[in-house]
Amino acid sequence: MTEDTLALQAIRNKLIGKRLNYNEIFAIMDAISHERLSPILTTYFAASGYSKGFTDEEMYYLTKAMIETGEQLHFKGIVADKHSIGGVPGTRTTLIVVPIVASAGFLIPKSSSRAITTPGGTGDDMEVLAPVTFTKEEIYKIVQQVNACIVWGGSVDIAPADDELIKVEEPLMFESFDKILVSIMAKKIAFSSNHIVIDLPYGKHVKVHNKKDAEILTKKFEYLAGKFGVKLKVYLHNTNQPAGRGVGPLLETKEALKVLEQLVDRPQDLEEKALILAGMLLDLCLKDASKKLQDQVKKEFGDGKAWATYILSSGHALKKMRQIIKAQGGNPEVISSELTPGKHTYQVIAHEGGKVKEINCKNVSVVAKILGAPAHKKSGLYLHKKAGEIVKEGEVIFTMYSETEKNLEEAKDSVSNFPMLDYE
Repeated sequence: MTEDTLALQAIRNKLIGKRLNYNEIFAIMDAISHERLSPILTTYFAASGYSKGFTDEEMYYLTKAMIETGEQLHFKGIVADKHSIGGVPGTRTTLIVVPIVASAGFLIPKSSSRAITTPGGTGDDMEVLAPVTFTKEEIYKIVQQVNACIVWGGSVDIAPADDELIKVEEPLMFESFDKILVSIMAKKIAFSSNHIVIDLPYGKHVKVHNKKDAEILTKKFEYLAGKFGVKLKVYLHNTNQPAGRGVGPLLETKEALKVLEQLVDRPQDLEEKALILAGMLLDLCLKDASKKLQDQVKKEFGDGKAWATYILSSGHALKKMRQIIKAQGGNPEVISSELTPGKHTYQVIAHEGGKVKEINCKNVSVVAKILGAPAHKKSGLYLHKKAGEIVKEGEVIFTMYSETEKNLEEAKDSVSNFPMLDYE
């Protein structure tokens, strides 16, 4: 039986609920990564995983096969990474966490994805500041220079089967929990990451709806980390809204820069979440760092979060981000005030007053995509009101931005069908 015949048989088996062995899964990943499997058959496999799920053993096989059918990068020593499972628009912590951790002296070569279910992925956002497409050799050079990078993983053929699966999932805006897990871990391991923090939000309007499912996913992350021998910590938290207010590549990037610049009007919620994640990652890395560094941090700061707070407030993180931008071919002198969203704008006014109970993240994503994000980087929306805040009749609750008048008009016509703010 040829590899491709084995792949087809394996897809048939998965569709009817049978367990797959490593050879079957490798055959599927190899056929997908080398484009020998049609988009229709790739979709069938993605759908089978969504409906039937995978055993822990199958997930390990999937992760291993994704890694082995693509390129791998090799870094020595402590290699840090932070990754979110996504689903919460307007929460771009990576652009803050990476320069903090790199400033602390740890390697953090960040392999980022483009948008799947939200109007902007880290790769889309970083591209506002600098190129994100590089060869392996170029990535090695960037990381050697500045301890970090924020690049698109698809540019170096890292877990290529995953990128093909993303293409068939994106139009339907779905990913199975198991697929999320495999996708993240394959790319982390392929980048040599061995100290990883996973941001795992759950809530009514995000990917994972309840704490029980989030805890199951946490255990699966820990299982895979154990299989690959890496240190991993999951930040499990309930959320009912974006951490920031801007949604869409440019607007999210602008807010991350405001935090790095420590401006008065920076989004405090975004800063706090970034510091929690950076602190967790620094604590994880410190456990395997030199005794001298452990003692120094304990004496001067106490813990990783306090250390991260100092690095951010002192301007070291901003300086490091400018170095990363320069190393990746962007303008290191860019400032947040220079980032201007799409010229076609529309303000949505509150027709009644009340207190905002929650933000519907899914509807926020839908409207931002109608406006043109992420393909149009300057398109998106800005939330003037968030959960817990008071809205008065006649106040602006959010502003829509688009690069084209056509997209803006379509969004204006659609917004009533996708309510974003829930009032008490």
